[in-house]
Amino acid sequence: MSATFGAIIAGGQGQRLGGVRKAHLKLGGVRLLDRVVARLGVDPANIIVAIGQLPAAAFAADNFALVPDLTDTNIGPLAGLAAAVDYCLRLDTPPIFLISSAVDIPFLPHDFLSRLSEEIPGHAAVFAQIGDQFYPTNALWRLGAIATLPAQMRRGAAPKSLKQLLRDLGASPVDWPIKPNPFANINTMTDLLALSRLGN
Repeated sequence: MSATFGAIIAGGQGQRLGGVRKAHLKLGGVRLLDRVVARLGVDPANIIVAIGQLPAAAFAADNFALVPDLTDTNIGPLAGLAAAVDYCLRLDTPPIFLISSAVDIPFLPHDFLSRLSEEIPGHAAVFAQIGDQFYPTNALWRLGAIATLPAQMRRGAAPKSLKQLLRDLGASPVDWPIKPNPFANINTMTDLLALSRLGN
């Protein structure tokens, strides 16, 4: 069993994109989901896709573990992480670490996992940062440090956001002094067009 599993947060409704599921959007002819899988640094067999409240049938062609939110309250990426943690804890041998990313980050750094893995010793979690911008969805979590998150989610006692969770854990930032921003995400068609110009 791998020491690290990957969680891709893909449950967004894509409302600012006209209701298009972000996971299935293509950039450079490749789906966003496949781009993130290729860059996450985890064996595809150990990828978990948090689908929020989207229908699982929309991902039926994919060979990844699909996990819906644990509650019917749409609270965003934190719920996706909680669902992924819940999945990992149910495995016969849970992984030690869980690395997470949003599905709409097409240029996720190829060294994302290796950089965060170098910084995780001594920390419950580490997350990506560029200057004064930080990216709570793009983080490496010690599973044991967030093992209570699913239960907290079910009883309505979870932190309000990933940012709050990272603060509660005393997580450490890992800086990427790279331009253009490799953590830029796609929320609108303008974003999609802008990132399309960067190539593959």
